[in-house]
Amino acid sequence: MSKHLASYLCSMKFEELKVTRQYINALEEAGFVEATGIQEKAIPAIRGGQDVIGIAQTGTGKTASYLIPLMQLLQQNKGIEPRAVVLVPTKELAVQVGQQFDAIAVYTNFKKVVLYGGVGPSTQIKLLEEGCDIIISTPGRFMDLYLKNAFSTKKIKHVVLDEADRMMDMGFMHQIRSIQEVLPRKRQNLLFSATFPEYVEHLADEFLLFPLKIEITPQATPVETVDQFIYRINNFHSKLSMLTQLLLDEEVFNKVIIFTKTKDLAVNLGKYLERKGMGPADMLHSNRSQNSRMNAVAKFRANELRILVSTDVSARGLDIPEVSHVINFSIPKDPRDYIHRIGRTGRALKTGVAISFCDPAEIWYLKKIEALMRIEVPVLPIPEAVEIFPTPKEEKQEQAKELDHQRRKDNPSFKGAFHEKKRNLKPGSSSKKSRT
Repeated sequence: MSKHLASYLCSMKFEELKVTRQYINALEEAGFVEATGIQEKAIPAIRGGQDVIGIAQTGTGKTASYLIPLMQLLQQNKGIEPRAVVLVPTKELAVQVGQQFDAIAVYTNFKKVVLYGGVGPSTQIKLLEEGCDIIISTPGRFMDLYLKNAFSTKKIKHVVLDEADRMMDMGFMHQIRSIQEVLPRKRQNLLFSATFPEYVEHLADEFLLFPLKIEITPQATPVETVDQFIYRINNFHSKLSMLTQLLLDEEVFNKVIIFTKTKDLAVNLGKYLERKGMGPADMLHSNRSQNSRMNAVAKFRANELRILVSTDVSARGLDIPEVSHVINFSIPKDPRDYIHRIGRTGRALKTGVAISFCDPAEIWYLKKIEALMRIEVPVLPIPEAVEIFPTPKEEKQEQAKELDHQRRKDNPSFKGAFHEKKRNLKPGSSSKKSRT
């Protein structure tokens, strides 16, 4: 067992953390007997009223590490006004936190309301009027309904920023500052994140007061239960051939998330796999309605789908058990997106596999990922059964443009291959053939 994986595990029972019986019973029914590393350290600190920064990889129990002590602090239902708020970056994550809240609170009379955009506010306003203890919300919808006087913030004493790095990536800083202005000054603040880049550190400095920082693993270390592999594949059609070959093994590749860089590619790839009889498959991307996305996730979770094809809209916060493989059809440009993508498998200390297809224009991004993770991802030979296609001229040109873009990032004085071609023309000559 690796030293990082060992840090997730601990022999400490929830009783030893002074978690009360109704929560222990709920956790046991959900299959959790021992606390994870982040839970062992965060639960006592949060219950003690301290501001906390929790840095831990996905799938290590961050959500329960703040929900359990918050419920203990709130005790039982005391009225209709919310006393705690959990802010998350996406609707999908809001729904998941709400589901985990329900599982932990099953033997209590705590009430929660989950708020998110993309749907009419009337139903959510009605739920708020009926009263709740905890609001779980995206930042934008929280402020929208607050400005409609749908709820009061006067009794909120605990605030959680979950997936803080993702919230910053999505540009929520302005909304978070607006929310701070309408919350009571005297409150407990908690920040949880899978990574802790500089801009999240600035957010923590602004939002938290003398926080305890709990970092279970070094920043950006990949999930230790995920085996990672690379296939060097030159072009799109060869990648498609490779993907088809892998998915022929339905027994091994039984629950797969495939990540693409664009929503159009996600749609086309999902339809292609269905036509080939490799599904059932569905797609997640920003053009789909919230309900469609939620239905796709629910079916995938219930094993009614074999394949989920997604853009990075679902790379963070998507918590689905028993995902056998993550396949990166394309390498993401942001190394942190790669870390969150592969974190969709190997969750809750179970094993998983992440396979990435890398064309010549993506090698630069792969090197950035490896530098951040401080490892070299093994390259596997392409199986003989995979048909390799020549790279079309148009795709070669797109790759060449991308390579020029990368060289400019490394060397701002680099002018690009097209510039070099023009510069090397003889004086008075033209790059176009003269008409005769």
